[in-house]
This record gives sequence, C-alpha cells and structure tokens, in this order.
Amino acid sequence: MILNRYERIIAKRYLLPGKGEGERFIFLVSMISLGAVALGVAALIIVMSVMNGFRAELFEKTAGLNGHAVIQGYDGRLSNWQQIADSAKKVPGVTSALPLIEQPLMASANGRVEGVLVRGMRVGDIRQNPVLTGGVKSGSLNNLTPGCNCVAIGTRLAQQLGAFPGSEISLISPEGRDTPIGTVPRIVSYTVAATFEVGVYDYDNAFVILPMEDAQTLLMMGDQVGIVEVKVTDPDKIDRQMGALSQIVQGRGVAVDWRSMNAAIFEALEVERVAMFVVLSLIILVAVFNILSSLIMLVRAKTRDIAILRTMGASRRGMMKVFVTVGTTIGTLGILLGIIIGAVFLFFRQPIVNVIQWMTGQNLWDPSVRFLSELPSKTDPVEVTVIILTALVLSFLSTLYPAWKAASTDPVQVLRYE
Repeated sequence: MILNRYERIIAKRYLLPGKGEGERFIFLVSMISLGAVALGVAALIIVMSVMNGFRAELFEKTAGLNGHAVIQGYDGRLSNWQQIADSAKKVPGVTSALPLIEQPLMASANGRVEGVLVRGMRVGDIRQNPVLTGGVKSGSLNNLTPGCNCVAIGTRLAQQLGAFPGSEISLISPEGRDTPIGTVPRIVSYTVAATFEVGVYDYDNAFVILPMEDAQTLLMMGDQVGIVEVKVTDPDKIDRQMGALSQIVQGRGVAVDWRSMNAAIFEALEVERVAMFVVLSLIILVAVFNILSSLIMLVRAKTRDIAILRTMGASRRGMMKVFVTVGTTIGTLGILLGIIIGAVFLFFRQPIVNVIQWMTGQNLWDPSVRFLSELPSKTDPVEVTVIILTALVLSFLSTLYPAWKAASTDPVQVLRYE
C-alpha cells in the first residue's frame, strides 16, 4: 500500500500519543494490542519449535538405536541373517543393514535387581554409532571387545544398580540349564566398561550393550541374531523400501518400520502440534480484536479531523489507507517484537527452565514423563512464515471496518454546527 506525503504524515500522527487524555488512552490500548500480538506470535513460535524439537530429538535418538526399520524372525531369531542383510543393502534407498540381538532380561548388582534390555552389537557398529559414542559419561566403549565379559550400561540404570566402570553386574537369563527339578536360570557376571546417556529416559534406564559374540553366548543363540536393523536415506518415505524388505524375509519373518514401532508417541505428538497451533492462534485473534477496538476508538476521536480533511480534498480512499496503515503497523510491530521474544526464549530455553525449577522447587522437565532429559527446540522456517502471514492477514482484516467507517464520514453532518 503506497501512501502519499500527507497520508504518511497523518498516519504517523495517529500512531503517536496525542496531548489529550482520550488520545493517550487510545495509544495505551494500541500498545496493549501490540503487546498481545507479540505474545501470541512468540507463544506460537516457541511452542511449535519445542514440539518440532521434541519430535526431531526423539526420532534421532530412537532411529539412532533402533534404525528406520527392522527385519525380525517369527521366533525372534534369524539364522541366515548375513544373506538377509546383504539383500537389504541392495534395496534402493537403504544405507545400512546391521545385525542385532535384543532381549529383555534381569540385571543384579549390590543386592538390587532391575529389568533391562540387553542389546548385542558388533564391536565396529558400537564404536561407529554416534548416539552411543557421543553419550559416553564414564569409562570407554573401546573396552568392549569379544570375550572380555564387559558391558556398557545407561547412566540411570547405573544409578539404580549402584554400578560404575570397573564394578560387576550379573545378567539373569531364564533360558538356562535343564535339571531334574526344572530349568535353572543362567546367571553371568560382567564388568561395567562404560556408562552412556542417550537422552531418552527409557533407554538410559534399561539398556545394556555388549559385543555380539558375548550376547550370543549368554542367550545360547549360536550364530543367530535377533533382528537386522535397516536405515534409509529418507525415513519419511520409507514406504518405498518396506515392500522390498518384506519380500526378503517373506515366510520367515516380518519387516516393521519406525512409524509402526513408535506409532503411539509420534501420532500423539502430531495431534498435539495441531491442537497447540489452533489454541495459541486464539491469542493472536484476541490481539486482533484489540487492534479493531483501538481503531474504532481512534476513528470516533478523530471524526472532526477526518471531516476537515475531507473538506480540504482528502479522498475516501486516502482515509481508508491511513487507518489500514495504522492498524497494520501496530500488527507488524507486534509481530517483529514477538519474533525477537521467541528467538531469545528459545536461545535461553534451558537456563530459563532451570531458573523456574529453582524458584518453584518443582521438576518441570521430568525425563521419566517426557522421555528426553532436556528441553529441545527446532525452528521450522515454513511454520514461522505461516505464523507471520497469519498474524499479518488477521491484523489487516481487523483494520477494514474502522477504515471504512472513517472513509464514510460525511463532513457536512459532522461540521454542520461548527
């Protein structure tokens, strides 16, 4: 919208506080409207960024340990896993196919017993896994070698068992020796070589990592593995590979993608994202009504001025442009302020959470409830653009009625008794 010189002067004059009590009150209402728009935009940016960060962080952690798909046998064992892995690697879009053994067992140390998820991996795969290598808190994964009877455990599991690098823990498997009185559970002692923190509560509280050969010995699996973990170039389009992967193991097992493995939590996150966007958009809608009310009061206060301007040659279109500009400017400044507030909050999000926790004495980010140990964030430029455009359009629409009322002012009726 292009304004000529006098229209710009009038719009600037109406944006600034006047000398009268009424004009100062209108300016205060306008600033409240600006602040409301800023808070609405900031809230949307913050919440959507946190939700995106939560999804991305959770996906990165789960995919880093579980892959984008898994191939597993009907009985939980794959005897010809080398052939399956080689065939999976030839599927277009597949980047890796790694053998794994995963079995829920019991762990005991210092008189404490906890349920654990034992995972056997090839030593090379352990040392090349960025989620594991980047999360080592004590000890070293280099100490994990076949036959060493060493394991790496999650930090929270270590706390539960009172274990640390160099201490002993025992893994208890129900598949043991057959005796006249029944099956005796198999109990094997291992030395803790390292502790790690993935950042996902369930993993840190249960995972026990050990070399593939040691896991096969513990579970008496011979040369078999439990699953083949598959990773692809584009996880969001993994349906392209699932048909071929299912064909590879047809009749012997199934192929399951990451959506099916984590369907409940990711669907819940998606629903929550949409719900939060709709609910928080109401803040912007309320702010827009504030802009509408402030402009209506401004038009009422400036009726005489508008009539004089009309008698001096100002057009109806010119008056509409002035008030549309005033309202849109308030909305635009609110949006810019909201972007700044949102960016600052996201940058200092974890210190802010820590300060609030210190002040209230409450754990606002309990990882046992929220899975992750820190507040994540990932800002999507497309979503920010949608938020900005939504706020701009609503701000513009709120100016149309007051601008039309100003343009329809009849100078003869207003100035009849002047």
